[in-house]
Amino acid sequence: MPRTLYARLSLALAGLLVVVGILFAALTLAATRHYLQEVNQRFNRDLAQNLVTDRNLIQKGRLDQAALEETFHYYMVINPSIEIYLLDAGGTILAYSADPGKVKRRSVSIEPIRRFLEGKPSFPLLGDDPRSHDRRKAFSVTPVPSPEAPNGYLYVILRGEQLDQVDALIQQSYFLRLSGWAVTVSLGLGLMLGLVLFRLLTRRIERLGRTMGLFRESDFTTLVQQPAGKDAGTGDEIDRLSRTFEAMAHRITDQIQALTEKDNLRRQLVAQVSHDLRTPLASLHGYLETLRMKEDGLARAQRVEYLEVALRHSLRLRRLIDDLFELAKLDARDVRPSIEPVSIGDLAQDVVQKYRLAAQRKGVGLELMGAPDLPLVKADIGLIERVLENLIDNAIEHTPAAGTISVTTRLQGQTVGVQVGDTGRGIPPEDLRQVFDCFFKARGSDGDARHAGLGLAITRRILDLHDSKVEVTSRMGVGTAVIFSLPVWYPQD
Repeated sequence: MPRTLYARLSLALAGLLVVVGILFAALTLAATRHYLQEVNQRFNRDLAQNLVTDRNLIQKGRLDQAALEETFHYYMVINPSIEIYLLDAGGTILAYSADPGKVKRRSVSIEPIRRFLEGKPSFPLLGDDPRSHDRRKAFSVTPVPSPEAPNGYLYVILRGEQLDQVDALIQQSYFLRLSGWAVTVSLGLGLMLGLVLFRLLTRRIERLGRTMGLFRESDFTTLVQQPAGKDAGTGDEIDRLSRTFEAMAHRITDQIQALTEKDNLRRQLVAQVSHDLRTPLASLHGYLETLRMKEDGLARAQRVEYLEVALRHSLRLRRLIDDLFELAKLDARDVRPSIEPVSIGDLAQDVVQKYRLAAQRKGVGLELMGAPDLPLVKADIGLIERVLENLIDNAIEHTPAAGTISVTTRLQGQTVGVQVGDTGRGIPPEDLRQVFDCFFKARGSDGDARHAGLGLAITRRILDLHDSKVEVTSRMGVGTAVIFSLPVWYPQD
């Protein structure tokens, strides 16, 4: 069995043309036979009546048997293409011109004879052939001795036995010639045209198959561009298949690339988390081990100091682990925001009040600058509170003493904007796009590498759930501002 689509289509076309040629030859032969029977019967429609008149078969209103016998003998010798039968009124054969050993019927059906004599029959009208039990042939018939007083019929078969033999040879030769020419011409022209058309059609499928094979060999990472096809919505099924495959291949390559990037980020995250966990764990372990080994030799003040340091490292570990769990839930889309009307001004005031003491301990000013009578916004109050906490906590960490942190809320058309700004060291322009990555390390003006932990990454994930974009602006030595907005809540919402 051929393995290519083109070969299979070619074989199917060749087989189809052979069948069509044979059917065409058979139909042509049947139509020709039907046509010859019709012409012959129409041409010899009055033959039986002419025989009665020309041969003087009726004498004084009666059938002349001697003249009939002479007519039988005459036409057997002179014109064997017809056979003459004398029938009674019921169709029983009384006499005939054929060879007695070849006549197999004793009677013929009278129904075709009646239809013939009724006038305007549909030709060819076939009647029983006395020389066969099942064969039917064209005929001519007339009532005898007269149509006015019929007591029988003169029944003439228009194609006799000898002519049947000659006709069979002619038909056989004609059928072979017709079939041979029909099959040859059909296969020759049809096959050549079909192969050309199939080649044009399968060439695109073959090219698409090669492209798919190369895409698979490249481990689904490199797509070989195909020639530009027709626009979307046009072309045939092959064009649509090519466009669908190309879109699917681009989707696969994009997903593989995204997975690769995510895997790299995951590796970096694991490495960074391991580093961030190892440092407080080592310090915590060291202080606790010191307390155990030197418990009796340490003064009370030293023991309290060691315990406070161990407690700070423990709190740092707990916060880092909590952030990791929260980030994992946000990345897995396990968190669904519960949207409700929220007073963003009151929420910002509560968060600022919560962090005011921490800011004072570091010597940083923390102030709220909100526009009066702000409308309610659509948000999850718990998640947005976490956003404000992360931004303010990050600003306190990166703002030196005597600096200032401001939380500003303002109405911006159909949204309420929130900005958390500080007067810290600033972020280099080349690092601005990466500040929301997990454990991203930015180099400050003092040259020290500092990272933002997971707070900003969690902030971006939460704002993504609210369909809100977060932006960051910064100038070295001047400060940094993080800005986001939330849609206004309307009563009909």
